[in-house]
This record gives sequence, structure tokens and C-alpha cells, in this order.
Amino acid sequence: MCGIVGYIGKRQAYPVIIKGLKRLEYRGYDSAGVAILNGDTRIFKCKGKVSDLEDLVKNKNMDGSIGIGHTRWATHGEPNDVNAHPHASQNGHFVIIHNGIIENYSRLKHRLEDRGYKFKSETDTEVLANLIEYIYLKGKVSAEIAVRLALSKVIGAYGILVICKEERDQLIAARKGSPLVVGIGDGEYFLASDATPIVEYTHSVIYLNDSNVAVIKSGELTLKTIKNDTLTPEIHTLDLDIGEIEKGGFEHFMLKEIFEQPRSILDTMRGRVVTEKSEIFLGGLFHVMPRLIQAKRIIIIGCGTSWHAGLVGEYLIEEFARIPVEVEYASEFRYRNPVLFKDDVVIAISQSGETADTLAAIRLAKNECGLVLGICNVVGSSIPRETDAGVYTHAGPEIGVASTKAFTAQVTVLAMIALHLGEKRGFTSKEDYKEMIKNLTEIPGKVDKILSKSEDCKRIAELYKNSNNFLYLGRGYFFPVALEGALKLKEISYIHAEGYPAAEMKHGPIALIDEKMPVVVIAPKDNTYEKIVSNIQEVKARKGIVIAVVNEGDTVIKEMADHVIEVPDTDFALAPLLTVIPLQLLSYYIAVLRGCNVDQPRNLAKSVTVE
Repeated sequence: MCGIVGYIGKRQAYPVIIKGLKRLEYRGYDSAGVAILNGDTRIFKCKGKVSDLEDLVKNKNMDGSIGIGHTRWATHGEPNDVNAHPHASQNGHFVIIHNGIIENYSRLKHRLEDRGYKFKSETDTEVLANLIEYIYLKGKVSAEIAVRLALSKVIGAYGILVICKEERDQLIAARKGSPLVVGIGDGEYFLASDATPIVEYTHSVIYLNDSNVAVIKSGELTLKTIKNDTLTPEIHTLDLDIGEIEKGGFEHFMLKEIFEQPRSILDTMRGRVVTEKSEIFLGGLFHVMPRLIQAKRIIIIGCGTSWHAGLVGEYLIEEFARIPVEVEYASEFRYRNPVLFKDDVVIAISQSGETADTLAAIRLAKNECGLVLGICNVVGSSIPRETDAGVYTHAGPEIGVASTKAFTAQVTVLAMIALHLGEKRGFTSKEDYKEMIKNLTEIPGKVDKILSKSEDCKRIAELYKNSNNFLYLGRGYFFPVALEGALKLKEISYIHAEGYPAAEMKHGPIALIDEKMPVVVIAPKDNTYEKIVSNIQEVKARKGIVIAVVNEGDTVIKEMADHVIEVPDTDFALAPLLTVIPLQLLSYYIAVLRGCNVDQPRNLAKSVTVE
């Protein structure tokens, strides 16, 4: 969840590290720190932002060509200067930064205390630093061996960088369950928890797998397992441009990413929707398509926004392909001993490809069912590498913590899968298939049209920025959109919001409605339109404020609602791709007007890589 940056080479390490930490601020953090090795090891760290760390090191000697830096999201111990990373071992032989959680840290800590070790922080990371040092001194072994032996005793997840003051030309990295990528330069190496700090310097990278240890010494990299088996590094080329991780003139990354959706949806379809032939071609699923077509059941797993996209996918696949679908929170699926069969297909959805619960659910599913697929945005991340096959969304880097373009890209992929399966299974006619493909290709232009009227959402935001509660209602395909709209508002504006199926309003939420309660109703015309009109009347009868998302030209709801936001017509199965856009904008403008940090909301991280 937090950020790691490391450098070893010929240039000064500190400028590379501090710039890299700024690139990683989007991941969410509460403190920052840096360690530079040059004769001795100098550590500077503090609670707060990377800018606070910059202030701390002003006028300090930061010379050195080996260094590590970290942004921490608190797990063990409150956010403060002492608990911030890096952590040094008791006798100063080792300095370490760490993402993840050491689950058996308490037992290890007690054993080290029995051997005379004292601890300054409350973190599990300091325990690991001291364990490495204890093995190093007791066994009189090299730093590399000490790290590998220590990790063999660890239970939990980690992505670590380690420097040893006695071995000054060396940097050690290891990973289990928490991502690490190594960038390869000309006699230099860049290490980070994702590619954003690296792309400025190189496009050649190595993605560490679980239980990998990378030892970089004297300009050379050696890759091993924890058990000391030598590995041949697989070098990948980053498909990422520096401009994609800049704001590009927008005030926030989130706003930029909202406005990128016409392009990101188009990029997700590019090469897959062949308009002139009215065909959908999913190359990543080509070899497994026969098994997918014959599936008796599909189980979709995800967390947060990806789970909401999965709910839309359930509606799409069941409607067009007539395959039963269940949608599960990955965090629940992995622990509840689910019933799986060999002819089940599991589809895991994740923007980052590193979500800890989703990865654990994938590993469980692979032992029980016939086929596990992934829908992911980040090329080379863990989920694409651990699933049997899958589809990249190609949405481009998503820096804002609150997911926007990832949701619409995921729904686009699920729509393509549903339509392709429906046609192959014979449940979607050729005519309907062609018509739906045509509708799908028109979505980017229609999203662009909605975005051109973003000021409408801003005006509504001005009126309700100080509300304490919101209710979001939708039926059918628009129920998941209601959930997603409520989540966006909660995430970035800190206003309590709940999404409900509109028919469930009478089963509890209606008790909350009064003249102070804005109710956002997603109400384009579909087969439940008359029902949603009745729900709006029920809200108005209790003096509730209605903000309705409707089709262009709607006159019925316009007469009833306090505010309407119009979206272009499309087939109602694809309408979630349009109706979610105003909800993203509304949340964004409310958060900005409330003075919230939109791109880095409190307590949240972009990629949840720990439980």
C-alpha cells in the first residue's frame, strides 16, 4: 500500500529517490523517509508529506550513489517520526524499508528481546531489521545470506529493500505478496513498488515474483530464490509514457482521469471490437474460450470499485450469455471455504493487479476450479501472471486513489466478454450482436458529450457540498452504479453515502429521507422506468431532494426532480458506462468545494496490498 524507491548506480541517489517518492504519493501514506549510504548510513524520516521530508533534509549532506526511500501507510504503530521508515537494526549494520505485514512479528520480537535486542518503534519492520542483523552477526554470514535466512523465518507479506553498512556497494531486494519492480539502466538500477518512479529513466524492467531475492552489487544483478536457487531474470519493456503520469494541466489526477474516459474506453476496445466485421476478438482469451463457452457457472471476484464492475458484469453475462454468475468480495471468498467445481470459471478483477485479497482468492480458486481469468490494468502485475489467461483493460495509469476510468474500462471488458459469449453460445442473435457492437463503439463519443456539460454537476455540487448524508438509488443495471456513486462520494468528500436497489428503499432507508437528504436516482429509460418513477414520487412525498440522472429529453422525471443530469440514449445494458460519469463528477466537485485532498483521501491507499 505504501511506496518504495531505491537506487544504486553512478548518479546521486537522493534526487532520484525524492522524485520517485513524489510519483508514489498517489498510493496513500502518512510519513516518509530516506536513507543514503556513503561511508556511513544517513537516515532522515518524518510524519507527514514528502514535502516535509524535503524540508527536513535541507542543508544536510545527501551525497551518495546508493539509497532507499519510503512512504508509509500505517499498519503496526501510529503515524509518527519513530515509526516512519527506513528502520535501522539495533547495532546499525542494516537499514531496511518494507511494504506488507509480518504476521509472526510478535513471536520473533520476543525471541530477539530474549537475546538482548531493544526496539525503538512499534513496527513489524524493525523486527525484521533486527532479525537480519542477529543472523548476520551470530552466523558470521554475508548480508545476502542473512536476508534470505531471515525471510525463511517470516510469515506474511513483504516487499523490502536492504542496505548493509559493511557491504557498501550492494542493494538487496526481496518480495513476497507485495510488488517490486527493478528498472535496468546503463550500469545502474532503479527499484520501486510500481513503475511510475522508473519510467523516467528506463523502460527495461524486471518484475520480481514471490520469494525472489535480487542482489545488486558492483553494477550487476543476481536473481535468486530465498532458498538460493539461481534464476534467469525475465526483462520486460514498459508500455508507459512519462506524460501519462503527469496532470497535464488538470487540477487533480482524478479530474484528468475522468476526462480521459472517452480515450480509455476506446483504447480498451481497440483491436478487440472489429467494427467493419461486427466482431469482438479477445486475444487474451483465445486459447481458453472453448472452456469459457462451456462454463456452467462464472464467479467474479474483486474489491471496492472492481466488485461494483463485477456486479454489472453479472447482469451482462447472464443477460446475453445465459451463464449463471455470482459476484464475491475477494476478502470474503478467500476465507469462507467456497464451493467450487471443475467446470466453474473464476474471473478476478483488479485495477492494480496487486490487490492482496484478490490474489489470495485466485490462489484458492486455482486449486479448486478449472479456469481462473484476470481483468487487470497494469501490465506485468501479479494477477496477470498468476491467472490462466485474461484481458488487460489498457486504461492507462490511474493515479487518483478514487478509481474512475478503471471502472468504465472494466465494464467495457465485461461487456465484450458477455456479448462474445452470447453470440458463441447462441443466446444472442447475429442482429442483436451487431447492434450491441455498434452501441458499444458509440460509447466514447457519448461520454465525451456528458463531460462537455460537467458544469451542470458543478452547480449541483455547490448546493449540496455541506450535506451530511446522500442516498443513491438504482434498479437493475443501475443498482451497481448507485453503489459506485456512493463509494466515490464517501472516498473523497468524507460524506456518508449509501447505494441501494431502489425497490429496497421501503425496507429501511426511506426512514432517513427528509428535506435535508439529497437522493441521487439513476433513472434512464429501461424496463423498470415506471417503477423508478414511483420511487421518486415516494422520495418527494417525504420532502426529499431528488437529483436524477436521466436520458436526454426525459420530461416525466424532469417535472418531479429537483435537478436532472442528462445522458445520451444507449441500450440500457451499456448505460452504466454513461450514468456513472455524472456521479464521478458530482463527487469530485463536492470534494473540491469541501477542501478535501481529492487525489490522496485520508486513510486510503490506491493499491491495497496488505490485509
